Amino acid sequence: LVNKDEYIHILRVCNTNVNGRQKVPFALTAIKGVGRRFSILACKRAQVDVNKRAGELTTEEVDKLVEIISKPEEYNIPTWFLNRQRDYKDGSNGQVISNVLESKLRDDLERLKKIRCHRGIRHFWGVRVRGQHTKTTGRRGKTVGVQKKK
Repeated sequence: LVNKDEYIHILRVCNTNVNGRQKVPFALTAIKGVGRRFSILACKRAQVDVNKRAGELTTEEVDKLVEIISKPEEYNIPTWFLNRQRDYKDGSNGQVISNVLESKLRDDLERLKKIRCHRGIRHFWGVRVRGQHTKTTGRRGKTVGVQKKK
């Protein structure tokens, strides 16, 4: 058990509010770009107990987790585990989180639209991109049905 003074209800990690009442791996998934499997692996690399609550973490443990999440290659996390492999501009592999993830995604979509590829055009039109059927599904937001002649 931890003293009430040492327990933190809301942690601030990587510009994100993290719930201190959840267990550490699941609390870390509140950070955009960090999923369950990556957070469990980061906890194991930082030697943090996965059954511990996030509010019970010491500042050293939090700093270690942030370091592993921001630089996973240095802690022998394989490249296939990362969410940004072979970056378009510099060819590097890395884990992209929070604000950087949103800007990278926006840049990628802008690049696709600029080169006028099929995916970029579909994004521009606001229709399904990945080959789904669109004849009968995904009609919400558009007018549906046939107008009767008067």
